[in-house]
Amino acid sequence: MLPLLKKKSKADTGPVVPAWHPNFRNFEKLPDTKVVRTAFFINGVAITLAVAAVIYFGLDEWRLRGIRQQIDMVQAQIDRDKKANDQAVALFKKFQAEEAKVNEVDAFVKSKPLVSTIVMRLGETIPPNIAIDTLDFRESGMTMRLSVRGAPDAASGLATAYLEQLKADKQLEIFETVAFTSTPTPNPATGRMAVEFFLSLKKPAGKK
Repeated sequence: MLPLLKKKSKADTGPVVPAWHPNFRNFEKLPDTKVVRTAFFINGVAITLAVAAVIYFGLDEWRLRGIRQQIDMVQAQIDRDKKANDQAVALFKKFQAEEAKVNEVDAFVKSKPLVSTIVMRLGETIPPNIAIDTLDFRESGMTMRLSVRGAPDAASGLATAYLEQLKADKQLEIFETVAFTSTPTPNPATGRMAVEFFLSLKKPAGKK
């Protein structure tokens, strides 16, 4: 049998004293033993940011260049079509002026009654003992000169009755008023009473 191992006592173990030797190393002059230096990462990050900035601003400049080219193309088209456009505008304004003249003439013609229609209506409705001497059409209306047969009082009554008849005639509503222009007077040449009416036209809508 193997003898039992004896445990060494602490007294048998001497104090451990590191071996002393002078350190003559100069750390400032020793070469850098790092595999990758910190400056490499800093430079890499800076270069990456610089390249990203160049790409970003380069894309912006490329887009701006495309927009400028489009603007130049549109401006060229505008300059090319400006002369034709100015001519078209001038022709349109001339057309508007001519159209206004035509519309004015058309409105004037439509606002005027047909003379033949008026004359026929007067001929159909004129009472006995009254004769139409003249009809004078003017811008503002019509003047009627009549000869009324009979004594002065009777002739004046016939003239007044005829005036009221003209006022009530629905086919003569183009006239706004019908009135004597003067007092009926005897005509020595014919022995009849001379009477004069004025029938004023209604003003077109919108005019005062």
